[in-house]
Amino acid sequence: MSSLAFTVLFISFLLISLVVRFWLASRHIRHILVNRATVPAQFSGQISLEAHQKAADYSIAKTKFSLFIVLLNAAVLIGFTLMGGLQWLASASFDIFGDGWRYQLGLVLAFALISGLVELPFDYFRQFVLEARFGFNRMSPALFFTDLFKSTVLSLALGLSLVWVTLILMEKAGALWWLYAWVLWCGFQMLMLVLVPLFIAPMFNKFKPLEDESLRTRIENLMQRIGFASSGLFVMDGSRRSAHGNAYFSGFGAAKRIVFFDTLLERLAPHEIEAVLAHELGHFKLKHIVKRIAVMFASSLVLLALLGYLKSQAWFYTGLGVEPMMGASNDAMALILFALVLPVFSFLLSPLTSLSSRKHEFEADAFAAKYTNSQDLVSALVKLYEDNASTLTPDPLHSAFYDSHPPASVRINKLLAI
Repeated sequence: MSSLAFTVLFISFLLISLVVRFWLASRHIRHILVNRATVPAQFSGQISLEAHQKAADYSIAKTKFSLFIVLLNAAVLIGFTLMGGLQWLASASFDIFGDGWRYQLGLVLAFALISGLVELPFDYFRQFVLEARFGFNRMSPALFFTDLFKSTVLSLALGLSLVWVTLILMEKAGALWWLYAWVLWCGFQMLMLVLVPLFIAPMFNKFKPLEDESLRTRIENLMQRIGFASSGLFVMDGSRRSAHGNAYFSGFGAAKRIVFFDTLLERLAPHEIEAVLAHELGHFKLKHIVKRIAVMFASSLVLLALLGYLKSQAWFYTGLGVEPMMGASNDAMALILFALVLPVFSFLLSPLTSLSSRKHEFEADAFAAKYTNSQDLVSALVKLYEDNASTLTPDPLHSAFYDSHPPASVRINKLLAI
């Protein structure tokens, strides 16, 4: 492929993704506005018109903000690639560090820091303007920047270490470096399944054992019926940051733990909490987690093999506005370019990922209905839709592209039919 042909292909996919994103967003906004004045009949006895309209306004505001971020990301992408940003950054890093691993890591670090600084004001706006406007933000600016500092330090410690070893493999492991890098990446992901619940998550939130004995007994009976062993039941102080509620389990092997947001426990009745947890445990018992990990590992193998091919192709660099450095390694640049353009070329595959996720959600709902009362899960979901201001009337096509969970009406109708 010539560099010009790849440039044209890249710009074409970028324009197509932008057009599709704006088209889907406009459909979504129109669909919500058309249905804003009336609560769907299915929910009329449970959700007030005020709550329904709040969810509509919140969804529209998030969609409009997401479009702004889409345009920003496109501008940053073009700035880094075709407008020469990465070329300048590489030259500056080479002048400072010279060739070798310091140049490679310096380029990755500089790119990551610039990207983070560009995103920072918009992350702040999302938390303290958008979320606060609808009553969801409970985070202070001090906590926001404390979280930012911790996550940055962790990213540097873990992320740069992973990148450094990957760069060594790219340089010294020969033509099959991508296979060794894949083994490394898979091992890192499995290690994180243990490290996150035990060490990393407690750096950001406080976890305390579930103290409600009657609820604990109910949950332990549920786990016994299902055949699920956990290392503990914990309550997380999610209310420090947000009014949104959730429940999840994390970890792997002996590190498995069940976690409830304190906001969830405040809102739901014990039988509803049990039904929500049964749904989450359904993902585990039906091997959804294992399947997702397997798909992630398989796709990463394909992508790393593709990167192994592209890193030696001059058109891959020049077609994206970068001249490969003569007499120096271009491995770090290949990693950065690949990470930048992959979302552009993979966006149109989003419905496949969403379809698989929604299928798993239906299966987990059916599993929960087998071990608890399906009506309890319905009432819990309605409360969560209301509390989280999730629109009850999303555009079906927009939902098919973006939503990992089925629309509220479809999901509840399936539960009621069980």
